[in-house]
Amino acid sequence: MADIWHEITSTVASEFSDITDAEQATRIVVRLTMAGLLGGALGWEREHAGKAAGVRTHMLVAMGSALFVLVAQQAGIEPADNSRVLQGIIAGVGFLGAGTILKGDAESQVKGLTTAAGIWLTAAIGVAAGLGRESTAVLSTLLALVVLWAVPLVHDKVARPGTQPQRESE
Repeated sequence: MADIWHEITSTVASEFSDITDAEQATRIVVRLTMAGLLGGALGWEREHAGKAAGVRTHMLVAMGSALFVLVAQQAGIEPADNSRVLQGIIAGVGFLGAGTILKGDAESQVKGLTTAAGIWLTAAIGVAAGLGRESTAVLSTLLALVVLWAVPLVHDKVARPGTQPQRESE
């Protein structure tokens, strides 16, 4: 009976042995945390703008994307073969973003395009963080926030006098 329990405990221990040292654990925590925080920043902006896909959605998309590429790296996938992982993320998040796009009754009335593009960009930021490209992920997040905050302000200021500023339907 003692042999069975020893076999069970050693099997369970080996199942949790994918993190071999403190350096690897730190790397995983930093990359997933960075992805979550950056995704959360974009999600906060979307939530603040009254959009359905907010903080939690963006955080989960960023962390999920980071996890996919991080686990592939841990499994020893070659960098050239990582393109298949990236293709899966891009296509999968595309379907998620498509769910945010709504077409109204009027032929020209489409809503959710900016939110869908934001979710797609959030996945790319998560990939960057998961691959250890934190500086690229931070810079991309800052540029995305500029697009979401500053571009509408500039657009409204540049609108022709006497016309109502027309914002892109989101």
